[in-house]
Amino acid sequence: MSTNESTTDDATTTGDPATEHVLELDSVDSGYGDVQVLDDCSMYLDPGEIVCLIGPNGAGKSTVLKTVFGMLDPWEGTVTYHGDNIGGMAPEDIVREGIGYVPQTDNVFGSLSIDENLRMGGVARRSGLEDVINDLYERFPLLDEKRTAKARTLSGGQRQVLAFARALVMEPDVLLIDEPSAGLAPNTAQEVFEHVEAVNEMDTAILMVEQNAKQGLGISDRGYVLDQGTVRFDGDADSLLDNDEVSQLYLGG
Repeated sequence: MSTNESTTDDATTTGDPATEHVLELDSVDSGYGDVQVLDDCSMYLDPGEIVCLIGPNGAGKSTVLKTVFGMLDPWEGTVTYHGDNIGGMAPEDIVREGIGYVPQTDNVFGSLSIDENLRMGGVARRSGLEDVINDLYERFPLLDEKRTAKARTLSGGQRQVLAFARALVMEPDVLLIDEPSAGLAPNTAQEVFEHVEAVNEMDTAILMVEQNAKQGLGISDRGYVLDQGTVRFDGDADSLLDNDEVSQLYLGG
């Protein structure tokens, strides 16, 4: 495990031993080509949680998501999903296992309609596609109102909602979300965070990277502060927000 500073007691770092972590990284090294980004990185996600990853640019936050989702192979350490090692699996297989991913950019097909985007999200489904899509339209009325509209005509916030919904077509129990508020006006970002909470209420555990650390932690159960590819701090969200050193170094004072 990484040497990191927990803002609470040891139970925060190790989790409740009676609870099976839905997702866990244990001493993971990873990177791009010959460039190492993650260094002995360990963290976990429990069922039903929202966990936020914060830290400076280049700290390795998005690399965590890409390593979990099979876009990068762990060099060392393990990535487990419900206790099974998924490190090195292809992204399409990871989707079938039950993990969805919403990247920061290029997360919708602009030339396709909203309905076509949702159906693209379900190409790996063997049955039940219509029922799932109809349920998503009920949960996200703004998408229902614009079923035939091209995704490129949507506002930034609406595109994020479509990206969430498309990832949910496969009914994952874990959703990886990279910078949901990036480039959005404050009011729109707040709406997007409300949608993140709504997704979580669908029994979907969320591991989220967010540059707006205060807002991200504000809707989260727990958080990890990454710095130079290593977990520097971890704890419940309120403890991180109240921690003076975390505030000074990573939350803008």
